[in-house]
Amino acid sequence: MSDKSFLDWPFFSPQHKTLAIELDEWAACELGNVDHLDVYLTCRSLVKKLGRDGWLNYSGVDEGKDRLDVRSLCLIRETLARYDGLADFSFAMQGLGTGAISLFGTKAQRQEWLPLTRSGEAISAFALTEPQSGSDVANSTMTATRDGNDFVLNGEKTWISNGGIADVYTVFARTGEAAGARGLSAFIVRADTAGFEITDQQQTIAPHPLATLQFNDCRIPAKDQLGKGGEGFKIAMSVLDVFRSTVGAAALGFARRALDEALKRVQTRHVQGAPLFDLQMVQGHIADMALDVDAAALLVYRAAWAKDNGAPRVTREAAMAKLFSTDQAQIIIDKAVQLHGGDGVRSGETVEKLYREIRALRIYEGASDVQRVIIARETMKNFSDGGNV
Repeated sequence: MSDKSFLDWPFFSPQHKTLAIELDEWAACELGNVDHLDVYLTCRSLVKKLGRDGWLNYSGVDEGKDRLDVRSLCLIRETLARYDGLADFSFAMQGLGTGAISLFGTKAQRQEWLPLTRSGEAISAFALTEPQSGSDVANSTMTATRDGNDFVLNGEKTWISNGGIADVYTVFARTGEAAGARGLSAFIVRADTAGFEITDQQQTIAPHPLATLQFNDCRIPAKDQLGKGGEGFKIAMSVLDVFRSTVGAAALGFARRALDEALKRVQTRHVQGAPLFDLQMVQGHIADMALDVDAAALLVYRAAWAKDNGAPRVTREAAMAKLFSTDQAQIIIDKAVQLHGGDGVRSGETVEKLYREIRALRIYEGASDVQRVIIARETMKNFSDGGNV
């Protein structure tokens, strides 16, 4: 049984604690045996199930509100990840995919798409990465050219989560208002739009729906632009500022599950007539794992709490949460595998699946080394702005 004492921390309100407990009970009933053989079919099914039972309501803003509840997003991702990686993925992409619509969409855009994605009737995707511009978003070369009442999109996006199963894509393209980051804009693109196609589906060590998108004279109405021209980079970074903390939360969920599996193993596995846990070296590993789990949780929920309490940006806090949580979860899971011995690398074992699941989180939504650059620059900025004594 995972430790729930963190729910009594001052970061949370009573409704957050209730949410975590109720979702845990739901996940225990609904996510016991998720099929990972056909991830495209499974993710469609999971989105419908999450929408049917109301959990996707947290993935978009309510009418009249202009911000997402980041603590709820983090608690949901942590809980779902503890049970199943695809369940976490399915929830997360509904939020990330429509994050720009939630935060920057017009009333009409919100009313058209958020009821569909929150109910699970439509699947969403966030199309930012290009072959030559992963973390370097400002290097994007895909274009969107104004033509009367339309925009015409040309270019390619790759490593796009939910590519091939999404009904709606938030797409970032160069509109040319200025060089670099200031010349990008954001658009809503329907999957059935002429000139849009899926050209490749990527396979990874922990399978998820991932695809390359091609836009060839793809014409969309100007009303489907998000925000103003040239605001695409700001929109993308604002969305990532919210959801980067939730990646840390997902890593935390994986880490908690690994710690639980390790605790069961060292209690039940005997060496020379005594439980594995009796070895001081093993106790040291368990102590380090427990320490890293709590430290990650503190960083994740500090960032989420700060955002929910009105901080305009939590760039430094979110980067710290993602970096530490994902890197340490990798270490925690590796220790769990080691404590399982040969069983730890047996295909299908829980810790073996966690070992494959965690690796991508240290890359997507800003790789670990990029987070270090962000943290360093934000720290220097704070110092230069008067943080020195």
